[in-house]
Amino acid sequence: MALMDDRGSCETCVTTKELTTLYDIAAMITNQHNLQTSIEKSMKILKNSLNLTNCSVHILEDEELNVFASIEMTTIQKKLSSYKIGEGATGMAAQSKEPIVIENIHSDSLYLNKSGKKDFNNLSYVAVPLVVEDTTIGVLGATITKTTEIGFEDCVRILTIIASLFAQAIYSFQLNVNEKERLKELKLYYKMEWDSKVHNFGDIIGDSPKMNMVFQVIQRIAQSDVTVLVRGETGTGKELVAAAIHKRSKRKEEPFIKLNCAAITDSLLESELFGHEKGAFTDARETRKGRFELADGGTLFLDEIGDISPSAQVKLLRVLQEREFERVGGSKTIKVNVRLVAATNRNLEQMVKDGKFREDLYYRLNVIPIDLPPLRERGDDIRQLVEFFLERAIKNHKKPVSLLPEAMDILCKYPWPGNVRELENTIERIVLMGSEDMNKMDMLFLLPALNDLNLKKEYKTIPMENKTLEEIEKEAIETALENNNFNQSNAAKELGITLRQMGYKIKKYGISNEI
Repeated sequence: MALMDDRGSCETCVTTKELTTLYDIAAMITNQHNLQTSIEKSMKILKNSLNLTNCSVHILEDEELNVFASIEMTTIQKKLSSYKIGEGATGMAAQSKEPIVIENIHSDSLYLNKSGKKDFNNLSYVAVPLVVEDTTIGVLGATITKTTEIGFEDCVRILTIIASLFAQAIYSFQLNVNEKERLKELKLYYKMEWDSKVHNFGDIIGDSPKMNMVFQVIQRIAQSDVTVLVRGETGTGKELVAAAIHKRSKRKEEPFIKLNCAAITDSLLESELFGHEKGAFTDARETRKGRFELADGGTLFLDEIGDISPSAQVKLLRVLQEREFERVGGSKTIKVNVRLVAATNRNLEQMVKDGKFREDLYYRLNVIPIDLPPLRERGDDIRQLVEFFLERAIKNHKKPVSLLPEAMDILCKYPWPGNVRELENTIERIVLMGSEDMNKMDMLFLLPALNDLNLKKEYKTIPMENKTLEEIEKEAIETALENNNFNQSNAAKELGITLRQMGYKIKKYGISNEI
């Protein structure tokens, strides 16, 4: 009877230890801010209360189980102790989603012991999967020693409960880390500014007929997922058009990711587009997502698409056709849902003829073409853009500057080969270096290209609206004279009139060589 009392008392003592252990671990997981530290402290509780040693938590990362927390492994041992799914007892627990028990670790081949630790006090090994919503996210392992007070069944039972606590904590931790990573990536790649105070189309300044045609196309196709190819000279605002399409699409709450293909070397372009696995090349120290993954669910804008290499063209074509790809150095197929907007200032048709651009890719990209007019063909839009950039530059630099009518006229007549980007930079320079009342001479000083005869010959004058026939004729004569260095004979030939008619017109309109 006394023996029965002692046995019952012993069992009660063990049960109390188990409950105390579970309580202490639950409190540790709940109260600690650093998850790895709290799990390692929980392992110390297991070791001190129940004599379970070599406790470790492996988490599943890219089909491999890596050590997340352990109190008895060195840094090197942690690196060595990685398992594939189904490999050893740890890998089998992850694969089967069931606890795996190795009764004798010294004779069972399932116990791989990759860390290399040897201790003859250790007898058995128990691996319990960490499962959340029927998905394995890791494995909790522990070794039973000669001094462990609980048997296999009790050990599996208590480790299963602890594994459930760890799994929920790790899952929440991973969600938090992924969200922080996503926000960080969006902060780097998703820099979009929407300013509707001045813009006529919400994002783009201008109401010229050619721009209104662009706006109509954007409105019609924005809600669809069709691929768009934006074409136009450098600086015409192709990125703004892509952003305007995204903002008006069903994907507007999702990422808008940008990449200038011309700014990336051929060797790195595929990594930027599709990402890479750790160790894929010399500098690949960690796995990195590409722009397609970052844009999943949203819109990807690829600028200067005509500059990508033939190998990248093949992979891009596959993504457009199959909506899937592999990272550089990886074998896992990744599926994405991305709306693509591409842009170029190149003649893709000629590149196709020359064999420099794939014909099948060209047709995949050129589903909906949008042709952006150069600034010199947008008429009074120039005046609106000047006023907008001037107001912004004045606000940024806190320096009042106003343009006299003659200065504004010069800006409106200039052909702007660099388009809107050149205009923006010029206004910035005017505010920084110009006087408070900008006149014609100031403009000639700050915009030296105004005197570039080759530039004037290359580009035609900007068509202006609401002008009389006489005003148009006067401007044509002035432009012809400027283009020919005020040689009346050459200017007359350019306009298709006689030298006598040229002299008469010059006198009629009071034109001098001081234009």
